[in-house]
Amino acid sequence: MISSLHYISQQTATASHLDNILAACEAGCRWIQLRIKNESEDNILSGALAAKAICSRYNATLIINDHPHIARTVGAHGVHVGKQDMTVASARAILGDSFIIGGTANTLEDILVHVKDGADYVGLGPYRFTTTKEKLSPILGLEGIAGIMESLRNMGIHIPVISIGGILSEDVPALKQAGVHGIAVSGLITHAANKFQTVSFLTT
Repeated sequence: MISSLHYISQQTATASHLDNILAACEAGCRWIQLRIKNESEDNILSGALAAKAICSRYNATLIINDHPHIARTVGAHGVHVGKQDMTVASARAILGDSFIIGGTANTLEDILVHVKDGADYVGLGPYRFTTTKEKLSPILGLEGIAGIMESLRNMGIHIPVISIGGILSEDVPALKQAGVHGIAVSGLITHAANKFQTVSFLTT
């Protein structure tokens, strides 16, 4: 089952990826994506091992961004591949059918490719401008996401779509009304004054 709330890890001036993952799990988030960019594979592997230990303690799903071999090595639940990274089909060839595989999408065409390649879910965005991602794709907004969701419904395609990219709490009702399965956030939880309250709101 694909969660309706995904926490994408980030590092801040005062907290590491692992600090922030622990805080998100403590607040009730049960789907964590470890997203470490511009680091060596050894560093990502050690981070993934530590993240797996945290997620196991909280019975949370752990997804590794971009590194299927690391996901398999640490016993993560799956992998998420970006638009500039390997295809869902390539990740599936490495991991097999027992792992969850998600892919980033910016257009209806992207989603159709991921569906054909056997993705379990897609991350659709960006919803609005976000500083957490380099090489940002064209911003979709509510209108863009709603249009893509309508096209998918008309085509009879029901893959879980997770909206991502600068989402705020007040955006969630309209996004759910547009038909998305859920949302992926980073800063919204990382910087929340009351993380438990934020996660509770986002999961109701």
